[in-house]
Formats: sequence, structure tokens, C-alpha cells
Amino acid sequence: LRTAMEKLEATSQLQSRLSSLSFSSFPGITAKHGCTDGSVLMCTLASLIIYTFNISILSLLQMPPLNPPTTWTSAAVKELKAKLRTEKDSVVTVYRGDIMTVHVPTVPEATKVCWEFATDGYDIGFGIYFDWSPVTSRSITVHISESSDDEDEEEELEGPVSNGDVEKGSKTQTNSNLAEILPVYRQDSHLSVLAGSHDFPGEGTYLLKFDNSYSLWRNKTLYYRVYYSA
Repeated sequence: LRTAMEKLEATSQLQSRLSSLSFSSFPGITAKHGCTDGSVLMCTLASLIIYTFNISILSLLQMPPLNPPTTWTSAAVKELKAKLRTEKDSVVTVYRGDIMTVHVPTVPEATKVCWEFATDGYDIGFGIYFDWSPVTSRSITVHISESSDDEDEEEELEGPVSNGDVEKGSKTQTNSNLAEILPVYRQDSHLSVLAGSHDFPGEGTYLLKFDNSYSLWRNKTLYYRVYYSA
């Protein structure tokens, strides 16, 4: 009985708070003809839903569709690794459970971004996203993140990667300005060089993700380079 009374009291308090809402609480929403004091709450909520829907549509219209990247492979794995060993910061270790994201802003002097990478011994997940947010820095930066502790991780397979084997460790993107160019898939980068390019869709920042979050035991040695092309 006490629990029921508490629930009833909480419901009454919620109704009281909702009843205090007015159209002035929501920018861009005005009272509609025929909304009396008794129906003002329902009118306000309906207008809020429509307002939110319109904002969502406008956001989508401001983000044009992205073309798929141009990708290719090369058998010159040894040659690429030998070359990148001589270049600074081109050989890195992506530790087990980690995701390395390379942020590559667009620049006025170029029209596309290009990439090449390979790994020692085992595959790695790879995907590309584009952030439409205004560019505040022209520097290429690297960010490391760990997979969530409560994710359902599995040990990586040592055999060939099946087509459509989406990287389970990939995190859901929450940035509304973020668009997917290439979803994260496990790539046989230990067998061949993975390379590609993408034409700038506008101003923004590319996010190249090297994903080792699915691996419980193995760190991955990654050889990569990212560069611009006119």
C-alpha cells in the first residue's frame, strides 16, 4: 500500500511539472489556434515533437551523401614495411583491446586523402568516418581509445577472415556530425598492403580507425602512412 501511495504521489508531481510547461519554454514553438488551458500540455508536446523532427531533417540535409572510397591491394608488403621503418611515427603498436584513430583534416592545397597500411602476422580492423565539424587545426593527430569493459569481446581468429566479418569491437558513433565512409572490417593486412583514397566531400576531418579491440591477447604491429593528393 505504501509503495502504491508513493507511486501515486510521484505521478502527481510529474503531472504538476508537465502542466507548468509553456510554449515559451521551447524556442521556435508558438501556441496553436484551438489550444485551450486544458489541452495546452498535449499541444506543447506535439509541437515539440514536430520541432525536433524538423531539426533532425535539417541536419540530414546539411550533410550530403558521401561517395565510397577507392581501394586497392598490393603484394609489396615487404617493400612498404622497409620504407616505413625509415619514416618517423609510421610504425606503431596497436595494443590488444585498443582502437587507434588517425584524425586527418581536409586542407585547401589538396583534393583527396590517401592511405596505405600493413601489419605483422595478423589482421586488424579498419574503417573510415568523416566529421563535418568545422576544422580548427590542420595537424594530423592520433588518438588511442580502449574498448568498453562490458563489450562482448571474443578472441581473434587465426584463420582467414570471412567476408562481412564486421569488427565487433567498434563503438557506436554518437557524434551527429559523423558520417560513415567505410565501416570497420577486419582486413588481411598481414598478407597484402591495403591502400585507398577518398575525394574531399567538403571541409571536415577524416577518422581512420585501426581497430584491435576484438583481440584479447595479441598486440599488432602496424605500418601505415596517410598523405594528401591534389
